[in-house]
Amino acid sequence: MKQLTFSSANENDSSELGRRIGEMLAAGDILAMWGELGAGKTFLARSIARGLGVPPTIPVTSPTFTFINEYQGRLHLYHLDLYRLGDPDELDTLPWREALYGTGVAVIEWPERLGPYLPDERFDIQLTITGQESRTINIIARGDIVSERLAEWSRKLL
Repeated sequence: MKQLTFSSANENDSSELGRRIGEMLAAGDILAMWGELGAGKTFLARSIARGLGVPPTIPVTSPTFTFINEYQGRLHLYHLDLYRLGDPDELDTLPWREALYGTGVAVIEWPERLGPYLPDERFDIQLTITGQESRTINIIARGDIVSERLAEWSRKLL
């Protein structure tokens, strides 16, 4: 299985899906979040953080101006928001390689801005607005290792 599709009627559905994804993540996982402004990428990233064990008392916000926020849960979470990134070389002063190739988990908003640095082995999460609160959420496995894991996820998420 290379793709899972979920219909989310509201924020509660999206939050529950994100939490459950966070519970299944493993060290080294990369989640590339695709979707237009307002699609719910940061909201889903926050829910994933909760599933990773980041306490609810810790605000999980979009690192739009700092590019990377870090959180400690069951695994270290790197939350990248590359919306304002003009060129991937701007990341040279930040720990982005550690975020993508370390022992934590990376959640990337606006992953297309990484250009050639976007890892081939990753989970793509595509959020599509279908209504004021409703979304279609597709999880696509890119690479052999994550394809095997996505088949396992399907048994737990569907």
